[in-house]
Amino acid sequence: MPEGVEIEMYRLHAEQVIGETVASVHGPDRWFLKNGTTEVELVAAAVGTTVTAARRRGKLLLLDLSSGDTLGLRFGMTGRLIVGDDAAIAYLEYSSQRNDPAWDRYWMVFESGVELRIRDPRRLGGVELNPDEERLGIDAFLITLGQLKDRVLVGKMPLKARLLDQQRIAGVGNLIADETLWRAGLDPARAADSLDQNEARRLHRHLRRVLGDFMTDGGSHTGRLQPARVRGGHCPRDGAELLRREVGGRTTYSCPRHQV
Repeated sequence: MPEGVEIEMYRLHAEQVIGETVASVHGPDRWFLKNGTTEVELVAAAVGTTVTAARRRGKLLLLDLSSGDTLGLRFGMTGRLIVGDDAAIAYLEYSSQRNDPAWDRYWMVFESGVELRIRDPRRLGGVELNPDEERLGIDAFLITLGQLKDRVLVGKMPLKARLLDQQRIAGVGNLIADETLWRAGLDPARAADSLDQNEARRLHRHLRRVLGDFMTDGGSHTGRLQPARVRGGHCPRDGAELLRREVGGRTTYSCPRHQV
C-alpha cells in the first residue's frame, strides 16, 4: 500500500492543482530525492511554471509542468498525498494512522496559497525529475487480454510474481494480486505460462473487476479476502483455512480448495 488504485485516487485529487503556478518547492529530505535529483534542480525546474496535467502510470504519479519537465512522485507503502488541508484518502492499510506534519518529505506551494504535500512516515516513496516512464509496463487499468497473455502469462515464474512485476504490468500490488487470484480461483504459485485460454480470460476479467470495485469502495484494503488475510484465516468463499506463503517475495494468502 498504496497500490495503483490509491495512486489513481491521488491523481484525481491532484487535478485540482492543474493550472496553478508554482511559487516554491521544498525537498529537504535528500533521501527522498531519487536518481540524482536535487532540491536545487527541483526548484529550478518547477518554480514559476504551471502544472499542465496530472497523470499516472502504475504506482507513479506524474505532474507535467509548462516548462516541459515532469515531476514523478512515488509513495512507497505509507505515503499519502495532501492538497490544501485534505488528504486524497484518509486511511492506508499497514501505515500509521497518526497525521504528523513532521513526516512531510516534499511539498510545493502555489501562488494561490494552495499546497501539495507528500506525507510519508517510513520514507519509502520519493520524488524524481523527469523519470523514465518507459521502464514501467502497461498500466493495469488499461491492459488488454492480449497484452496480459503476451507480457504477464509467460515463463515459469509464479503467476503472482509476474503480476507484481512493474516492468510487465504497472500498478498491481500485493492486495490487488491476492484478491484477483482469489476471485479468479487461481493458485498464486502456478507457473505464469500454465494458464489455459479460459483461465487467462478469467484472470483478466477479475483483474478489471477488482480494480473497479476497489476504486468504488475506497481502496485496495476493501477486498472480500482482506478480513481473512491473517494467520489462521478462513476462505470467505468456502471456509477452508487459507494458506500463508511467500510468493513473488511477498506474503501471500490463498485458498487451497478453490485456487488451483
